[in-house]
Amino acid sequence: MSDSSEHTQGHVRPAPESFIKPDLVASISAHGIDDERRGLLKGAFASALVAMTGKAVAGESDPNIVNVPEWSKILGKSVATNPYGLPSKYEANIIRRQSPGLTQTDQASVAFTPLQSMFGMITPSGLHFERHHQGWVDIDPSRHRFMINGLVKTPMVFTMEELMRMPSVSRMHFLECGANTALEWGNSAVPTVQYTHGMLSGSEWTGVPLSLLLERAGIDLAKAKYILAEGADGSSMTRTINIENALDDCIVAYGQNGEMIRPEQGYPLRLVVPGVQGVSWVKWLRRIEVGDQPYAAKDEASHYVDLMPDGMQRQYTAIQEAKSVITSPSGGQKLMNQGYYCVTGLAWSGRGVVKKVEVSADGGRNWHEARIEGPALPKMITRFNFDWVWKGEEALLQSRVTDSTGYVQPQRTELIAVRGTRSIYHNNAIQTWRVNQSGEVENVQLG
Repeated sequence: MSDSSEHTQGHVRPAPESFIKPDLVASISAHGIDDERRGLLKGAFASALVAMTGKAVAGESDPNIVNVPEWSKILGKSVATNPYGLPSKYEANIIRRQSPGLTQTDQASVAFTPLQSMFGMITPSGLHFERHHQGWVDIDPSRHRFMINGLVKTPMVFTMEELMRMPSVSRMHFLECGANTALEWGNSAVPTVQYTHGMLSGSEWTGVPLSLLLERAGIDLAKAKYILAEGADGSSMTRTINIENALDDCIVAYGQNGEMIRPEQGYPLRLVVPGVQGVSWVKWLRRIEVGDQPYAAKDEASHYVDLMPDGMQRQYTAIQEAKSVITSPSGGQKLMNQGYYCVTGLAWSGRGVVKKVEVSADGGRNWHEARIEGPALPKMITRFNFDWVWKGEEALLQSRVTDSTGYVQPQRTELIAVRGTRSIYHNNAIQTWRVNQSGEVENVQLG
C-alpha cells in the first residue's frame, strides 16, 4: 500500500516568512494569547525574521522593478468555462485513493479520503470516502421508490417527489466505516493517515427524519424493537438497526453538502444513522421494515462482527466510540525546518460531543490540551489545533479525545488487553506518528 502523491502538504512548513510582520510580535499581548502560546509564537516570528534575507523579488537586480506574473496581465476565463466548479489543476493529486488488492474486486473496494490535505470539518463530496459491496449505481430518481412495511398500521410507498415535499432537516454528522484503522490491529505497515484513517468523512446531510415517516405509517411502538434497512444496489445490502436509533436522529437523506447526494454516496436516497458504523448507512435506500427482533442478515451475522480473544464473535456493536488522529504532521510527510508548527487533526465520537482533545509529543508521557476549532457538534468530526516547536529531536506525536460521556480514547495496549489482535472492526486506539531527527514522519506502534 503506497501513496505516491506530491503536494505542498506532504512537506509541513513553518509559517511563510513573507507574511510575518515585526509589529505582530509586539501586538500579541493585546490579543489575550496565553503566556505559553505567546512564547511559541514569538520564537517562531523571531526565527522567521532572522531568515528573511535577499531582495524582495528573487532574480531582480533593481528592487524597483516588479516581476508581474502572467496571470496578472491577462483577461481571465469566462464564468461559462466550468458550469460545475472544479478544483484547481494544481490540486490534482488531492484525490481519493484505492488500496490495490484490498478486496477481490474493485466494485467491493474502498477509496480513502485524503485526510492529510483536508481543512475544517466538512469533507468535499468529491473526496468523501467510498466503500461498496457490489459497486455503485446511478438510479433514475423518477423510478425510485421507498417503502415502509412490517409492524406498522399502514404500509406506505413514497416517490422521491413526495419525500422532497415533506418537512426536512439538515444536520452535520461524521460517517466512519467500522473497518477504519483495521490494519493497525496487527502491524504498522500502513504509511499515511489517508490509509490508516481515511474511511472517515464529515458532511451536512439533508432529508426527512425517519421518525416522521414511521409515525406517518403508524409504527407499532408496543412491539417494534428493530428496523431492517435495505438498499437497491446489486448486493441488496440489509442492516438491522435498533428502534432507539431509528426514532432518535436517523434521516432518510437525499442531500449532502447542499446538493443532491452523489451516486457513489447512494443517490437518490440513503439512510443516515449518526454515530453508527457506515455499513448501517444503507445507500440507494428502498425499504425500511419494522420488526420485533434482529434480522441476522448475512453482513451482520458473518461480517462486521468483533472477534474476541476467546474466539467468540461479538455482534451488533455498531456505535463508533470516541477517536482522534493527528492529520498533520502525519505519516509520509516531512518537517522541512526546525521551529513552530501547528499540529492539527480530527476528533469524533459516536456517543455525543467532543469535549476535550489532548496532544502529546513524547508518546503519551505528558499531555497538553489542544484548541477546539469551530463548533463541536453531536456525532460530528471536530477540528483541533496545537502549538508545537520542533527543535530537531525525535518526537512521538499522539492525540486523545474525551467525549461528553466522559469516555477517554484508549492507548493501543489498553484496547488490545480487552479486544486482542485478531479483530478487524472498531479500532479506536491512539495513533502514534514518529518524527525522526531528519524531520521525516512515519507510522509506529508503541507497546
